[in-house]
Amino acid sequence: MPVDFDSRPRAVAGRAPDVFDPKGGFVPMRSYDEDEAVDFVIVGTGAGGGTLAARLAELGFSVVAFDAGPFFRPLLDFASDETAQNSLYWTDKRVCDGENPIKMGGNNSGKAVGGSTVHFAMVSLRFRPEWFKSRSALGYGADWPLDWREMWHYYTVAERALAIAGPVHYPWGPKRPRYPYRAHEINAAGRLLAQGCEALGYRWAETPLATVSAPRGKSPPCVYRGFCRFGCSTNAKQSALTVWIPRALKAGAEIRDLAMVGRIEVDDQGLARGVHYVREGKWRFQRARHVVISAYAIETPRLLLNSATDRFPQGLANSSGLVGRNLMTQSNQAAWGRMEDQVRWYKGPPSLTITEHWNYEDRGKDFFGGYCWMGQGPMPIEWVSVQTGARGLWGERLRTEMMDYNHQIGVKMVGEMLPDEANRVTLDSDTDQYGLPIPRITYRWGDNDKRLIKHALDQMMMSLDSVGATKLFRQEDDTNHLAGTARMGFTPETSVVDADCRSWDIPNLWICDGSVFPTTGGVNPALTIQAIALRTADRIKALAIRGEL
Repeated sequence: MPVDFDSRPRAVAGRAPDVFDPKGGFVPMRSYDEDEAVDFVIVGTGAGGGTLAARLAELGFSVVAFDAGPFFRPLLDFASDETAQNSLYWTDKRVCDGENPIKMGGNNSGKAVGGSTVHFAMVSLRFRPEWFKSRSALGYGADWPLDWREMWHYYTVAERALAIAGPVHYPWGPKRPRYPYRAHEINAAGRLLAQGCEALGYRWAETPLATVSAPRGKSPPCVYRGFCRFGCSTNAKQSALTVWIPRALKAGAEIRDLAMVGRIEVDDQGLARGVHYVREGKWRFQRARHVVISAYAIETPRLLLNSATDRFPQGLANSSGLVGRNLMTQSNQAAWGRMEDQVRWYKGPPSLTITEHWNYEDRGKDFFGGYCWMGQGPMPIEWVSVQTGARGLWGERLRTEMMDYNHQIGVKMVGEMLPDEANRVTLDSDTDQYGLPIPRITYRWGDNDKRLIKHALDQMMMSLDSVGATKLFRQEDDTNHLAGTARMGFTPETSVVDADCRSWDIPNLWICDGSVFPTTGGVNPALTIQAIALRTADRIKALAIRGEL
């Protein structure tokens, strides 16, 4: 259950925060000695690392989790100001190239305890079951070494932990339990999406969201501020920061914030023995019996490649040559227009209704994969960037357009882009503030990606036209969530980790984040990452019981 971080002193490097125990006030956070070999060191505390830290600690393992960002307090550190929270994003130097360079920043990376979930839009969706066998069942991509029925169980566990607010009956996919909390009230933007879907003959639903619609512990219900793609200052958002991190702390894990891990050390037997990290300007070393990387699709391969040794000259866990390859992003194009009546689309979470029609319908497509689309409610500065980027508006034309802000309407997609080994993360010759080689991110859209995007834009424009929107235009070049670069699979030759997220090459090295995805699906990935982390924790415990850890 979420706890209140806000009445304790701010966590700073070298001073452990206290964790609130609802039954007994504040208790000190466990602090491990660097020379003490803990069971698990986890690099990253987002959807993968934060979840895994909680479950491993609850299962009795000693855990130290590292994050390069700070430990924020929602009620005191987050503001209703679009420019005040750039510190939540990973804005360190990176090189982005290729035919379609990825724009890195707030929509696909985080630098804080809780990772990207601190500022994610809270959309919590399950994969279509067939996506776990997309190659054999649908003819594209790669099969996952996971069974959808097992994942269905872990989705349910994650949804309960996050108190997902969603509809009584979700109209796509196999039967599932009711969401823990009722769906949020639909705003005007959400109702217009529903009307557009009905005009096209498509089903729609309230969007399942990780923000509570009724009180939950220290979390009040969402008050519809609209600043959901930033840190939630009311504590209604159910992120890794407010859900998994408190559980990890209470179970005895240590969270080291402002600690940048730069290299994994391996011993003469080729086993991981700990991590080198910098904190307060000083390089340090933490011993561990197992190392887990949960640093997401860019920083995870960067760390593996940067940890190369004479024994592993191509980087750790890279006998397949696939570390850094098969980088995937998701298409995030949008259609926008103007309504005669005021919409005030910023009132509420950015997505309150959704259609997954083209995730589950395979007829009438000239592309593989799928996509969903959702109602949108961008904040003013974000809307300015859309106007300047998609329409080239500046000066008086931009000022005039912004006067219509309360009349705007929009829908935005999350679409599946296919794996391609040419899309990859490598190390650049330039270095960052820690003296580490920075990642070079190379990306291009494939022909299938372009066909999917065109289809989605046409559909979204039709939906807006059907509700009477005018001044329609398309935003054609946006992308968001990342995946791939350390895929899971069936053999060491074709993947980086096995179904348990365990490295084929180094048995005490694990990877647990979105980088293990063989395909990315047409939905937001956060819920799937958390479900995989819950499964991985259970598998680790089972291996320990059998003496195979």
